Parts: sequence; structure tokens; C-alpha cells
Amino acid sequence: MIDGAAGVSGRRDPDEALLDDPAGLAEHDPGGMLRHTASAGAQVRESAALAAEANLQVLADEGRPRAVVIAGIGTAGRTGDVLATVAGPRCPVPVIPHRSAGVPGWVGAADVVIAVSASGRSPEALGAAEAAHRRGARLVAVGAPDSQLQSVAERARAPFIPVPRRAPARASLWALTVPVLLAARTLGLVKVNEADLAETAARLDADADRCRSTAESFVNPAKSLALGLAGSVPIVWGSSPLATVAARRFGDTLSANARYPVVSGALGEAGRGRVGLLDGVFGGLAEGDRDIFADPGDEAPTGTRLRLVLLRDGGLNPEDDADEPLDVEERRADAVQTLAERRGVRCDVVTAEGGSALERLASLVAVPDFASVYLALAHGLDPMAVPAITEMKELANQ
Repeated sequence: MIDGAAGVSGRRDPDEALLDDPAGLAEHDPGGMLRHTASAGAQVRESAALAAEANLQVLADEGRPRAVVIAGIGTAGRTGDVLATVAGPRCPVPVIPHRSAGVPGWVGAADVVIAVSASGRSPEALGAAEAAHRRGARLVAVGAPDSQLQSVAERARAPFIPVPRRAPARASLWALTVPVLLAARTLGLVKVNEADLAETAARLDADADRCRSTAESFVNPAKSLALGLAGSVPIVWGSSPLATVAARRFGDTLSANARYPVVSGALGEAGRGRVGLLDGVFGGLAEGDRDIFADPGDEAPTGTRLRLVLLRDGGLNPEDDADEPLDVEERRADAVQTLAERRGVRCDVVTAEGGSALERLASLVAVPDFASVYLALAHGLDPMAVPAITEMKELANQ
């Protein structure tokens, strides 16, 4: 055991058979991360109900804000990315995710700050809420009930939307996101209706059923994705702004749950340089001596290789404005798949489904969320307990 690595356990080589052993999966998942991940649809419904009980209407009483700042870190910070993407280019005001302490220097009485923290005690969210109160900005707080964040909201006489701590923050994306979206709807910034929420919850429920632990690998898309990624360096690219949010979310969960290093981002950015990874020592150079006609299951790994995961939005809403025409996004995604094929780099594709932006996002997030947990379990890692995070907090607080 390496000095300072107390609590670190697992195995370098994945146990593929474990993924088709529901009892074994449960034993290796004592914190119930699979169960928490499966609660995504229920989170949508519960958070919508809790947001309806909050006095969000006070936000609209002063009219449209100059800008909206969403303050949070980690999964809470991703809620700002979701709002900015769902609001889209037609949003009448800037939507700005903020992941540092406090708020930007220009924030004042004309603006709205949404402070988000699953625990209700993150320094970033607390600092932003305090700063918003001092500067006279309208404030909304989203976090654990009876927390420090709720206390700040009460002092500021601001709406507070509780997020019950039934799951760790990593598995609470939808519990944190829905209140942010509904606060923005109150301000007239997004068009998210009850039907959108219901369809999104239903989509998450259906994907949870497809990805359940009792479904065998050959019919379980999350287990198949996890097995494909095992032992690789994953590259996750999104073809559109919405798909890019999902790609970065997958990067978050692969790193935190499975402890895999990941390159994630927008396919458009990748085309300006990072696509060169496909030519590199983990890409085309590593794949050059592989028999392209061999059965993938019969090949013994000869070194770490790239595995490309491409999240495609599918262009299901062509009437919406976009930063780039949908046909450009589609051609770029086709081109990257061709490049990967020519270099022997294997590629998994997840394509968005659904009518609303929120449901399409859910369809790109659900299976990868489960895949990150299955990949952790295959390596004998507890996806709930991350010793390095606990140790870092202890060292930082000394």
C-alpha cells in the first residue's frame, strides 16, 4: 500500500463477469449509487413539486433582470450550463454560470443570482448568496433543507427551494437542475412546461429500467458502454451545445465514479486541435498493428488506447435558432466518426431522443451516468466513496 493511500482499493483490470451478477453488484455498491442514479425521474417530479411550493413569483415582480448568474461548483455548477443551453440563443438576457467564490464584480440590483449547493454549505454558493444579498440583487437559493444556504436565503427574504439529501451531489443533477429551470421560467427566460417535465421524467425512468442491474450486458446499453470504455482513455465529444453539456457531465461522472481520466468537450472545439488525439500514441499509432478484421472480444489489450464517445443531438428541432446550422453539426460528427474508423479508434455513439431540449438532454445523460457507475464496479471501486476527495478536504482544512 502506498503511503497516504488509506482506503484506496480496487483492481486495475475490470471484472466483466461481475456486471452480470446482480448480487455481486449490490455487494460492491454498499452506498447504493446505482439506486440513486435510477432515481433521476423521481427527482424531476419531486423537485418540480418543491419548486411549486416556493414563492418564486417574487422574482418576477421587479421585471426582467439584466443578467442571471448561477453560482455553484461541481454538479451544482453544471445546472448553470444546463440553463444556458436550454435557454438557448433566443434568451433575452445573459445566463452566466459562475464557479468561483462570490459573484462577478458587475452584479447589482438589476440582476438575479441563483445559488446552488446540494449540501447547502459549499463556499461558492454561500459566498454568492451573501454577496447577492449585500448588493441588492434578487436571490434564489437551491440546497439542502435546514442548511447554511437556507439561513442566508431567509435573512435575505429570498425564495429557497429544498433538495432533500437522499443521494450524493453527483447523483442529484436533476434535483438541482429542475428548480433552476423553474426559477428561470418565472423570469420568462425559458419555456419549460409541465409536459416537458413529465416527458423528461418518463424518459429517465425508461432509461433506468433499460440500465437496471438485472439486465444482462448484451441488452443493457450502460453495461455495454462501460465494457467498451474499460482500460481506455475516454474522449467524450458533444455535437451541439446541448450534447456538449452531456459530454462534460459524462466526463465528470467518469472521473468521480470510475476514477478515469477523460477528455470531454464540444466537437467544434475538438476540430480546432484536439481531434489530433486520434493520430497520437494512444490513437492511430497504438491501433496500427491491430487486426481490424479480428473479433473485438478475442483481442488481448496491448496497451492503453483511446475510446471515442460521440454524443449527437440529432437535429430534432430544426426550427430552433442555434450557434451553428444543424447540418454543419451533423457533417462534423460524421467526419469525426470516419476519422476514428480510419485510424482504428473505436467509437460509441449516443443519439438524443425526445421532443423538448430537456428530454433530449436527459436521453444523452441517463445511460452514460449508469455506465460510469458500472465501470467503477467492474474495477472493484465503490462509486460512492472517493478517498481522495475526503483526504483533500481534510488537508485543505488543516
